[in-house]
Amino acid sequence: MSSAQPLAGRGIVITRPAGESQRLAALIREAGGVPLLYPALEILDAADPAALDAVIDRLHDFALAIFISPTAVHKAMARIVALRVLPADLRCAAIGPGGVRALQAFGVREVIAPDADNARHDSESLLATRFLQNVGGKRVVIFRGDGGRELLRDALIARGASVETVACYRRVAPSWDGLPLLQAWARGEVAAVIVTSSEGLRRFCDRLGEAGTARLRATPIIVPHPRIAAAARAMGMTCVEETVTGDAALLAAVVRRVNS
Repeated sequence: MSSAQPLAGRGIVITRPAGESQRLAALIREAGGVPLLYPALEILDAADPAALDAVIDRLHDFALAIFISPTAVHKAMARIVALRVLPADLRCAAIGPGGVRALQAFGVREVIAPDADNARHDSESLLATRFLQNVGGKRVVIFRGDGGRELLRDALIARGASVETVACYRRVAPSWDGLPLLQAWARGEVAAVIVTSSEGLRRFCDRLGEAGTARLRATPIIVPHPRIAAAARAMGMTCVEETVTGDAALLAAVVRRVNS
C-alpha cells in the first residue's frame, strides 16, 4: 500500500446526513478508499415553518443569532434571505468551522466561534468565547434542529441573556435498504464507520438491526467528540477511535485506525 493511497480499496462508511458528506467522501477517495454513504439521519424542513418565519420577522430585536450546526445555517439563512435583509447590527455565532464557512457563504463576514485551534467544537467551547461572557440583558436566538441539548440556552439564561430557540429543521430516520451494507460487511469490505452524532449512532443501529449492530460492534468507529465516544461504548462498541472535529481529522483517524 503506497503512502499516497493509505486507504487503498478500503470501504469507509459515512453516516452524516445526505448532502453533508461530499468533502469527506472526496478525501477518502483521494486516499484510495471507497466511501459508503449511509446517512444515519435524514434532514427535513421544520415541522412548524410558521414559528421559524415569526422569529425571522423579529430578527431585528435580537443582538445575537447562534446557529447550532451547518445544517442550521443552511436552513435558517435560506429562509432569512428569502424573507428579509439580515440586520446589520446582528452578531452571528457558530459552533465550529463548518458553521463558520456556511455563514461566510451567505455573506456574514464576522462570525463568533471557538478558536480555530480549539480541539472541541461544541456548545461548551462556544460558551467559553469572550463575546458570550458578557451577554447580560442581550436578546439571543438559537437556530437549531428539533430537540437537542439545552446546555447552551440554559447557560446563556444563567448569564442574564433573554434566549429564544427555534427549530429550522428536523431529523428523521433514514429510508435506505441496509441489506447491501450487510452484504459488504460479510465480504470484508467495510474497514471503518464514521459517526458524527450520538443520535445518528442510535438511528444507524436501529436501521441495521441486530445483525448489523453486531457487525458494527466489531468494526472501528471514528467519532469527533468524547460525548459520542461515550455513547458508542455504552452501546457495546469495542473499537472506538476518538478524534477532533473536521474532515481532515476524521480522515487521519480512519487512516491511523485501519492501518494499525
